[in-house]
Amino acid sequence: MKKSVKIIIGIVLIVALLFVLKHFKDANSKDIEEFKVESPFYSSINKKVVATGKLNPEEEIELKPQISGIVDEILVEEGDLVQKGDLIAKIRVVPNEQSLVSANSRINTARLSFKNAETLYLRNKTLFEKGVISKQDFENSELSYNQARESLAQAQNDYQIIKQGSLSGGSSANTNIIAQISGTVLQIPVREGDQVIESNTFNAGTTIATVADMGKMIFEGKVDEAEVGKLEEGTEISVILGAINEKEFPAKLTFVAPKGVEENGAVQFTIKADVSVEESTNIRAGYSANAEIEIESKDSVLVIKESLLQFNRITEKPFVELQKEDGSFEKKDVETGLSDGINIEITEGVKEEDKIKVWNKAKDENNDDED
Repeated sequence: MKKSVKIIIGIVLIVALLFVLKHFKDANSKDIEEFKVESPFYSSINKKVVATGKLNPEEEIELKPQISGIVDEILVEEGDLVQKGDLIAKIRVVPNEQSLVSANSRINTARLSFKNAETLYLRNKTLFEKGVISKQDFENSELSYNQARESLAQAQNDYQIIKQGSLSGGSSANTNIIAQISGTVLQIPVREGDQVIESNTFNAGTTIATVADMGKMIFEGKVDEAEVGKLEEGTEISVILGAINEKEFPAKLTFVAPKGVEENGAVQFTIKADVSVEESTNIRAGYSANAEIEIESKDSVLVIKESLLQFNRITEKPFVELQKEDGSFEKKDVETGLSDGINIEITEGVKEEDKIKVWNKAKDENNDDED
């Protein structure tokens, strides 16, 4: 019995010994972690503010009718070039029945008053010539006669305007929509047969067409409150259009809003810039654009890639890991300066010949390349 126990114990010890030996073998066979290193280098850094926005015509107007009615004819199409004074559309007046009745009633009333004033005037004229009434009485009747005649003419004119849209039977500017500037027809939101409303003090009116001068374009965008204090009007900037193969246009900053607007929890300020566009470039209104505004730059400064920086979780101060002679790494606090989002200036802590640890392991990167 004792012999069997000893055999079992011996087997257990041998198995345990084999397990320990295997564990040490596996531990010693693990690959040594290798890291890539990069050195600081001298470069120029340009810090820029990027504003997102749109490219719009500087001069853009909406053409609205001066009288309500029906669109009788549209003489242009979207994209057409027009000159100032060109006829865009014609409006056919559809008179309101109640307004016509009221206007006609005013004519009848004015005509009765005129006939009565005319009768009194002719009677007083005869009496004045015979010396029966004074000159003053005659002049008063003459004044009443002239006023009644003027009231009748005004009532007849009102009736004509309500019925036909103008005194000349519909051929005046009231029923014609004329281009107020030379440019391109951007939009015609109505069609022939649509009813339109006149533009007046109480109503903006129906837009017949939108015309803009595409030769004068401006960039309108927004920047964050953290950057707006660094902007100055008159600064030369670049406007980039993604719709035209990232084409870059020179521009000049002309306006920075004095008041910001809160959007999604951040205060944004509107900026505007005049954009120089070549005549050969086909620009369309409303293109999305980005404006790059250089606010600070330095030449030939010692920089590293910003991705090499690490930050102390407690102090939040930046540091890098420098490679020592034996291949190990040690932490080194650094002082940073200007950054462009890719490279960052190092003012203190590293030298050009230092080797800085790259966070990603070299083995992992090699495996990624093979994949």
